[in-house]
Amino acid sequence: MSGFSQSSVSSQSFRGTIRKWALEEDVASVACMVDLHNVGTFNADTRFKADYLNELEKMLEKVLPHAMLKAKPNLESRIRTLKRVWLIIYDMLRGKNNDFGWDEHRQLVFAEDAVHKETGQFKHRSFPYYDQLTAIYAKD
Repeated sequence: MSGFSQSSVSSQSFRGTIRKWALEEDVASVACMVDLHNVGTFNADTRFKADYLNELEKMLEKVLPHAMLKAKPNLESRIRTLKRVWLIIYDMLRGKNNDFGWDEHRQLVFAEDAVHKETGQFKHRSFPYYDQLTAIYAKD
């Protein structure tokens, strides 16, 4: 039950159609990203090489054939969002003052000191992909 996953219904906005992601799509996407990372063909330091999106699209087509996820704009946009959220959490947990912690059971950030406003958006929203994305994006 992640606050970052949504139904796959699309809505119209001034920028075009916005895809809302289902939990199973997020789970499958992150799992395929981990598989791609583990194979190593598309690895480049703490990111992926060009053309990994096309490979990811092919992998997801096998797992979720009716989702119709396209490399651009669907996967590119979702990965950017997931990486942005991961980076915020990663930076909070690796910060100098070490006031933040990670609740492994609930998959969310906590702070002992309630003064920290940075945890606001993450306090009640789990991010179950933190460990997998850390394996992909964090430097050793």
